[in-house]
Amino acid sequence: MNFDRIKEKLEILADAAKYDISCSSSGGNRKNKGGLGNSHVSGICHSFTEDGRCISLLKILLTNHCIYDCAYCVSRKSNDIKRAAFTVDEVVDLTINFYRRNYIEGLFLSSGIFKDADFTMERLVRIAKKLRQEHNFHGYIHLKTIPGASDELTKEAGLYADRLSVNLEIPTESGLKLLAPEKSHEQMTKPMNYIKNELVLYKEEKKIFRKVPRFAPAGQSTQMIVGATNETDLKIIKVADHFYQNYNMKRVYYSGYVPVIEDSRLPSVFSQVPMQRENRLYQADWLMRFYGFDANEILDQQNPFLDLEVDPKLAWALRNREKFPVNINTAPKEMLLRIPGIGVTSVLKILQARKFQKLNLTHLKKMGVATNRAKYFIEFESENIFNRLIDEQNFRQIVLNGMKSKWQNPFSEQLSLF
Repeated sequence: MNFDRIKEKLEILADAAKYDISCSSSGGNRKNKGGLGNSHVSGICHSFTEDGRCISLLKILLTNHCIYDCAYCVSRKSNDIKRAAFTVDEVVDLTINFYRRNYIEGLFLSSGIFKDADFTMERLVRIAKKLRQEHNFHGYIHLKTIPGASDELTKEAGLYADRLSVNLEIPTESGLKLLAPEKSHEQMTKPMNYIKNELVLYKEEKKIFRKVPRFAPAGQSTQMIVGATNETDLKIIKVADHFYQNYNMKRVYYSGYVPVIEDSRLPSVFSQVPMQRENRLYQADWLMRFYGFDANEILDQQNPFLDLEVDPKLAWALRNREKFPVNINTAPKEMLLRIPGIGVTSVLKILQARKFQKLNLTHLKKMGVATNRAKYFIEFESENIFNRLIDEQNFRQIVLNGMKSKWQNPFSEQLSLF
């Protein structure tokens, strides 16, 4: 192996992979039965497990050669950049060697399109198959499914990968046609639908047969680019909700557009990455997935964009002051989840604790509730002087004055391997 050439390829293809963020390993639970590696329910770089661990994946492209000319992609065929491609054995060797040196705990593998979808997908599958069967690797593997690849290759990929994903790329068909006229959403939803059906089939067969080959046990995910086209946040959230409801999607990721290419169809290369907007979309996404909010509650035609100054739950509460204050000792779980500053874990603690005593603000603070927000929206048996402020005309500013923004540095980079 030519070390210098491999290092050069790694620098090129790891850098090109940083624009794809849909690589959380949440949901993986592959067990080690005497082989190499292990996959846990956890997140990846810049994410932390419940016990505080931050784990990492080798995140690379198989190649940045591509037959497509998508305006938003740094690897578009008309872009004058250094090109490189790994062989199947090179990716396998890198994964095993990095794992043994404790650099990584798994592999996230995507690719430009070499010749056609099947030609590229077949190589991605061979890498995963070789890791599993020849090296007995039990670490986490996330494969990008190439739109247009055959169902047979997609099914084989699911037998070796923990998670499969197909990027929607642009939220609307019209936006995709503007920036990537060679692509269509139909190309992307077809493999998504196939993966969904295979996941359902696996669950049904598991009920009948004890030993059934596992298929993508960590499910499937997708990603949308935010800010490359002019979709509203309301539209983006509704698209995400559609995929959660109809494609059994584990996660939808939102990637703020990084201006890397000058093109009249795109924002200026001098424009900032919309990281704060991306962050608000993730918060809205969590409200739909874990807090019982409907997409139409978070935003509507009168409010089509998320408030960048406050989080979506607080923004909803400020628009719906008539629903507050909420009595923390008697309110149902559904309403407790809608109180700003109270998360899912805190709600469960409240439901348990109030069986034994009447709760007050001090109790909530000990439970980890963000009382600097919650105190205005709750009531309990004793008087809460903060309730009086809800009807004040400048209530929004009162709440903001008591908060400290966590938004320090909106830019982050993929960790360097060197």
